[in-house]
Amino acid sequence: MNAPVRVALLQMTSGIDPLVNAATIADAAARAAGEGAAMLFTPEMAGLIDRDRARATLHIVAEAANPVLAVAQEAAARHGIWVHLGSLAIRPDQPAEGGDARWANRAFVIDGAGQIAARYDKMHMFDVDLATGETWRESAAYRPGDAVVTVETPVGRLGLAICYDIRFPALFEALGQARCDCIAIPAAFTVPTGAAHWHLMQRARAVEASAFVISAAQTGRHEDGRETYGHSLVVDPWGDILLDMGGNAGLGLAEIDLGRLAAVRQQLPSLANKRPVPISRAP
Repeated sequence: MNAPVRVALLQMTSGIDPLVNAATIADAAARAAGEGAAMLFTPEMAGLIDRDRARATLHIVAEAANPVLAVAQEAAARHGIWVHLGSLAIRPDQPAEGGDARWANRAFVIDGAGQIAARYDKMHMFDVDLATGETWRESAAYRPGDAVVTVETPVGRLGLAICYDIRFPALFEALGQARCDCIAIPAAFTVPTGAAHWHLMQRARAVEASAFVISAAQTGRHEDGRETYGHSLVVDPWGDILLDMGGNAGLGLAEIDLGRLAAVRQQLPSLANKRPVPISRAP
């Protein structure tokens, strides 16, 4: 039986300077490798959080020119650790069909040699008016992705999602049917929605996909004035919480026992038992 795999989660309070955020990620990679972690997970928008679109635009560049991605790749290679960049804001190399030049909210999986093993563009855009008075229109700046992505990693087959994706069960059904061992759900949850739904949905997604969920999160008050919920989590496929980092920025560690998957899937074989659900409409 394989030994448990140690993972590290970086809980961040990302700011408006990508180079400062990159240095935080590089330091975390070094510390995680020193703690014996095989893979480091970072939050959504690990490289830049800035609600001032004019100011942020100066730092949003194509993938090949992104300094945070370059630093993460160098750190992964230097320390021999896999790095999951929860997401970066990426300017497309060329507009999509119809001239759509919106940015991508893109996750990267970097292997221990510093090479990009997988990319995933966030599918679901957070467009909402909250009771607190906060208004978010993610689709005004970002175009949604259209592909389900999985990749082989030290924690087995890893499925990729980002933040608001967690509210859309069809994506996690697809990741479950792909027999993902772990699913990464990096996030920058608002405080009101986090307090209400974060733990509930993380545990539900782990149970329904019969997979570990690894969710590195943003936390605290950011330079641009927003507040995020924190509580980076690791949840096992039974729904038990293995790690909850609370509200403080820092590095957390957890053990992923992939042998647990077979036991849970034997007790609750929902993936094997799934059948198509017919939809009938009244005449």
